Amino acid sequence: MAQGTVLRGRGVSAGMAAAPVVHLAPPLPEPDAGEVVDQAEREAEAQAIHWAAVAVAEDLRARTAGASGEARAILDASRLLASDPELVSEATQLVRAEGRSAARAVWEIAATHEAALAALGGRMAERVADVRDVRDRIIAELLEVDMPGVPVRDEPFVLVAVDLSPADTAALDGGRCVALVTEQGGPTSHTAIIARALGLPAVVGVAGATAIPASTTVLVDGDRGAVEVEPARSRIEEAETAAVVVPFGGEGHLADGARLPLLANVGGAADAVAAAAAHAEGVGLFRTEFCFLDRAEAPTVAEQVEAYRGVLAAFPGRRVVVRTLDAGSDKPLPFANADDEENPALGVRGLRVARRSPGLLDDQLRALALAAEHESALVEVMAPMVATVEEAQDFASRARAAGLSRVGIMIETPAAALLAAELLEVVDFVSLGTNDLAQYTLAADRLLGDLGDLNDPWQPAVLRLIGLVGDAGRAAGKSVGVCGEAAGDPALAPVLAGLGVTSLSMTPRSLGRVAAVLAEVTTEQCRRAADAVRGAATVEEARAAASVVRTR
Repeated sequence: MAQGTVLRGRGVSAGMAAAPVVHLAPPLPEPDAGEVVDQAEREAEAQAIHWAAVAVAEDLRARTAGASGEARAILDASRLLASDPELVSEATQLVRAEGRSAARAVWEIAATHEAALAALGGRMAERVADVRDVRDRIIAELLEVDMPGVPVRDEPFVLVAVDLSPADTAALDGGRCVALVTEQGGPTSHTAIIARALGLPAVVGVAGATAIPASTTVLVDGDRGAVEVEPARSRIEEAETAAVVVPFGGEGHLADGARLPLLANVGGAADAVAAAAAHAEGVGLFRTEFCFLDRAEAPTVAEQVEAYRGVLAAFPGRRVVVRTLDAGSDKPLPFANADDEENPALGVRGLRVARRSPGLLDDQLRALALAAEHESALVEVMAPMVATVEEAQDFASRARAAGLSRVGIMIETPAAALLAAELLEVVDFVSLGTNDLAQYTLAADRLLGDLGDLNDPWQPAVLRLIGLVGDAGRAAGKSVGVCGEAAGDPALAPVLAGLGVTSLSMTPRSLGRVAAVLAEVTTEQCRRAADAVRGAATVEEARAAASVVRTR
């Protein structure tokens, strides 16, 4: 590939990094379909599948123990899949009845499961990659060969792949990988989520990326969605400067001294400790579903109290906003969601789970109130996936009855954004989930890479809805937060402030960069930027308008 070639994709994790390319280890070859195991050896061959699955599950369990937050949840989901008795029993039966080799039997049964999931479409189709990952792990164990995946290197490298499995993506933590480039994937894929959590620049949907020869130096620009082949030395130096972590002093403010608290998004106690160490001013989004993901049954109130206290303890005397269970859609739970929804993104998810299982919500609110009694954090609770004033009223009544005084809701649907003024009459605050707000506003599945350009918080329709919510917050004198990925975008932060947002919550690695940009602009500049962006008709116009105002 010629020097200076620039490949375009979707930037899903901000930042720049330059290093030689390393390709993801290739997948295992398809086992021989013609091999037939002798009758006398079939039982031993079948048992080998069982023990290989046990070994894979144990390996994933060990890796899960060393991970945290979203990486931990993703690894544990793969572990549960490896422990699936249906996959093992069907594969062993194929060995006993047909004489397939153990590796071939696992391959064929996995293919059947993949086809069934793909046929379901939507979120269930996303699990195909998970099945293939576990298939390869079991087969590698059976054949006693190296598992395909992320190579181990002593020097920094850019990982290039068609796509990354959940376990591989989560395994990047602590390695020498400095950036990610994939041909597939979208802004809310596992690759994108973990890249942002680890602070790795990432560009997905890059056609032809795997054609870049190994060891070729590339520059990955996660802000522009670009991959530069053999860049000039000046560009490499620019990337090296950008890779330096910007420290956060613990207080977000504008150039004129106006305060804009910068908070952190966390999934559990380990995340909260890391966020506190990064000087986050509090927690703007505690994703409680990560305390539920590895469970076949809902955790008890006592178990929940322990999990919540671990987060609250990291922020004594500071604000912690807790989102109630956001099960459903891409995070289904066996005890909360049905398996037969045709369109789970529009189905029983978030607060709607309480329609079927009100006890789940009441137990969670009670556990949170008990945890708050034992810690000094300033606890606030909010419900996800609210669309009507009646839903907000019911949630507020339940939360206050449980002993929680500060109650809010997520603004993730256009309906909630349009009703913001009325909603703020019944709740104390709102928080914008920009990922889902973009998905529902543009009618574009946030997990579908082909529609990544639509799932962009810079879309004018999304920004105008945010402005409506900000206006309602100003009129009511109540806080309006942003806890979606947009909050961690340094270029967008001044616009959000100008639109009426009163706090931003993000991955801790983004705090310093966002704070640095905010400290350079005044309240008036932010409002001018917001006004200019509100008049934009396209994403490009919105970005350009914000940039021009900031430089005045």
